[in-house]
Amino acid sequence: MASLFGSGLQALAGAVELAVSSGSILLGRAAHAQILKSVDPPPLPSFLSNHLINMYAKLDHPSPAALLLSLDPSPSVVSFTALISGAAQNRRPLLALRLFPVLLRSSARPNDFTLPSLLKASASIPCPIAGLQLHSFSLKSGLLSDPFVSSAAINMYHKTGLISHARVLFDEMPKRNIVAWNAVMTNAVLDGRLDTAMEAFIRLRSSAEVPNEVTLCASLNACAGAECLWLGSQLHSFIVRFGFVANVSVGNALIDFYGKCASVEEARRVFDAMLNKNDVSWCSVIVACAQNADEEEAFRLYLAARKEGFVPTDFMISSILTTSSGLSGVNLGRSLHAVAVRSCLDGNIFVGSALLDMYGKCGSIEEAEQVFESMPERNFVTWNAMISGYAVQGNASNALNVFDDMTSRSEVRPNYVTLLSVMSACARGGWLTEGMELFEKMEERYGIRPRMEHFACIVDLLGRAGMEEKAYEIIKKMPMKPSVSVWGALLNACRIHGKEKLGRVAAVELFEMDPYDSGNHVLLSNIFSSAGRWEESMEVRKEMNDVGIKKEPGCSWITWKNQVHVFQAKDTSHERNSEIQALLAELRRRMTAAGYTPDTRFALYELEDEEKELEVHQHSEKLALAFGLICVPEGIAVRIYKNLRVCGDCHQAIKFISGIVGREIIVRDNVRFHRFRNYECSCGDYW
Repeated sequence: MASLFGSGLQALAGAVELAVSSGSILLGRAAHAQILKSVDPPPLPSFLSNHLINMYAKLDHPSPAALLLSLDPSPSVVSFTALISGAAQNRRPLLALRLFPVLLRSSARPNDFTLPSLLKASASIPCPIAGLQLHSFSLKSGLLSDPFVSSAAINMYHKTGLISHARVLFDEMPKRNIVAWNAVMTNAVLDGRLDTAMEAFIRLRSSAEVPNEVTLCASLNACAGAECLWLGSQLHSFIVRFGFVANVSVGNALIDFYGKCASVEEARRVFDAMLNKNDVSWCSVIVACAQNADEEEAFRLYLAARKEGFVPTDFMISSILTTSSGLSGVNLGRSLHAVAVRSCLDGNIFVGSALLDMYGKCGSIEEAEQVFESMPERNFVTWNAMISGYAVQGNASNALNVFDDMTSRSEVRPNYVTLLSVMSACARGGWLTEGMELFEKMEERYGIRPRMEHFACIVDLLGRAGMEEKAYEIIKKMPMKPSVSVWGALLNACRIHGKEKLGRVAAVELFEMDPYDSGNHVLLSNIFSSAGRWEESMEVRKEMNDVGIKKEPGCSWITWKNQVHVFQAKDTSHERNSEIQALLAELRRRMTAAGYTPDTRFALYELEDEEKELEVHQHSEKLALAFGLICVPEGIAVRIYKNLRVCGDCHQAIKFISGIVGREIIVRDNVRFHRFRNYECSCGDYW
């Protein structure tokens, strides 16, 4: 009879373990209720109590676990360890650490399973004092000699910033197991000490220790972070030779490595060769394509993953949303937003931030605001994306309001990207005082030293405001050598305000740094042509031809019915060209009647005035706009994208057209968004 009773309790213990493995608290509670019925009178046998404590702790129900522990008349170290381990795994480090003195006051003593969980808890706070005390206890109790305890201590020191302590402890280990090596390597990668990670891998191989999948993934992450293609390729050969190529985690790390080293073909080759793929595999290859400007292939891979039956995850959705931003496809982004809602992922902070970023980059700022307001929590990516969305629209007022909310009400501190976005918004909106104040006091207020990007932004801010000489003085006092972006901002400012002498100074610097960039030559040529100095303008163009520099052809494109229609200036190849030309002629007639005068300052000087007018009327953005007005139904904004800066005449013309046809027209050039409505542009002609 006793044996039958014992076998029944063993079966109940098995049910408890099944609840843990399946993550079902309902099954666990049902098993607990059956145990209470079967065991009368209490207390429960120790092995059943341990199983139940472990189940509640692992499934993140610490209260019933702690109650069971308190009801045990003689709790063992197994009971305490189960509760401590569960608390540490479920991000309850303070609970785990509070249990340690309770354990010491009991008759039980910590063992080599207890201390790693406690060290993990102290690392996640992070609390170096608690970690130091646990290290001391491990040393006194003789448990530090256990390689798992010492490895946990090394990991704790890395996580709490005491890297020198971790190094000393690692060097003093009599026998270093693979867990210790992995702790050193993974933490070095997380801290950005990529050379240290690779040195550790070489030392590991010299010690004859056999690496595992964690070791190889950390090594590949180090190579990816350093963009060291040749070293990672050698590691790939090692992986093949030692039989790790079939490991899914290692395969995923290889895809990520090749993607970050801009070797998309190799990444795709690894992906295609994988026999077993998980959702991380698909996400990695999608990101590899998206990061290397192959957004269309990334989206095709996403659709292939869905056909394979993979359920969208937060990482997959956030990854593919970046491709929508790259393709500037707001309708595509909205479809993915719907997928996120159906999959109950729209509340995820990473998905929400990606949605916010996508809507901002696609110019749908109202939808970005809705996502921002609905997010239950926000991190610095969220705040930065919202500020950046306003910046690209040139809406300095709203960008500064969000920045004020971030700094006054949020627990998230601004980083260098935040300040850059706010300064960019000030530059595009003409908020000189606010932008300069932020630049001058960013280190004092936020502890952030100005980087090259901040200097480029402040030069742009001053230049747009007509203060090119002051911008030049700042450039001369920079603590680092000015970059192409800094001199480019000054040259563009000189173009806007016709400062020929200073423009040539900036151009000379740019020609030395990047002699084959056509954009800088064109800017200088335009400075001269706008001032009527045609001979000097043509001289710059002649120099371009002499050294073989070709101007990047301007083009505009518009998406309609899942097809991208691309136009170049004076392009007559489109299948609906006759309709486009007829509409342009009608619009030109109505614009002229409304007071429009063509701006032909940058047209070729050898042309007659009438020819110049015809020249500007055939610019690519006007052709794309005419096609959009023909195809896009009334009530829907016409969205046009351009690879170069929109020209002055097109900007003026589209303002007139927006009022004449009563439509909203959104133009995204290589600098910012322009939203045209009722004869006005959102930039206020400050661009």
